[in-house]
Amino acid sequence: MQKKKIVFLGSKPIGYDCMAYLISQKDTLNIEIAGVLTHARKEFGNAHDLNVLAGEQNIPLINSLEQLPDCDIMYSVQYHEVLKQEHINKAAQIALNLHMAPLPEYRGSNQFSFAILENKKEFGTTIHKIDTQIDHGDILFQKRFPIPENCWVNDLYKLTYTASLNLFQQTLAHIVNGNYKPVPQELLIPKFGTSLHFRKEASAIKVIDLSWDKEKIDRYIRATSMPGFEPPYCIINGEKVHFTMQ
Repeated sequence: MQKKKIVFLGSKPIGYDCMAYLISQKDTLNIEIAGVLTHARKEFGNAHDLNVLAGEQNIPLINSLEQLPDCDIMYSVQYHEVLKQEHINKAAQIALNLHMAPLPEYRGSNQFSFAILENKKEFGTTIHKIDTQIDHGDILFQKRFPIPENCWVNDLYKLTYTASLNLFQQTLAHIVNGNYKPVPQELLIPKFGTSLHFRKEASAIKVIDLSWDKEKIDRYIRATSMPGFEPPYCIINGEKVHFTMQ
């Protein structure tokens, strides 16, 4: 049987771990990784550099979306660019994305923060078809889980990371074999609602108003205190005063 060709687009630790699992399953699933396209993130170092991983495995590196080769499956995990239809068409079977949030509720960025701000009791992670809109395509697989009481954003991220990697691993064979039934997100919007958030919104939700009640202040601090990023703050006498964890 001819090997199916997979092109992998990704970055960040979750992209690295998914790529490592994909490599480990090459022989079992009779697949060929035809190329890797990534966006190097210096803050993660070589330990999670997909360029290094691809080089170690002699997997071709792709420099841009315009250089995507023809393949059977195109898999995106935390890739930063929105694909055009000409890119999607490179995948003969399917182009799909692992989105670290439940869909259709949370499209785009800052999903962990907004779930806490909105007092959601449930979160999740989703594998969906790629179309030309952000996190908009039909859902293929999804895993949901409860949000712990008084959850902090970094804790929700860690829970979602584990669930996302598990979902990737548990469904990879189904995807390679074409064993899935796409569900349009529009069918789920009446039950779950939908939203689309952008990275630039993160700065606005970090500003704490001390006139808010205690519960709201606590919720905004928990939602925006992400290690490695500017912490939430209030303005006192025209100056920023940051809230930091002890």
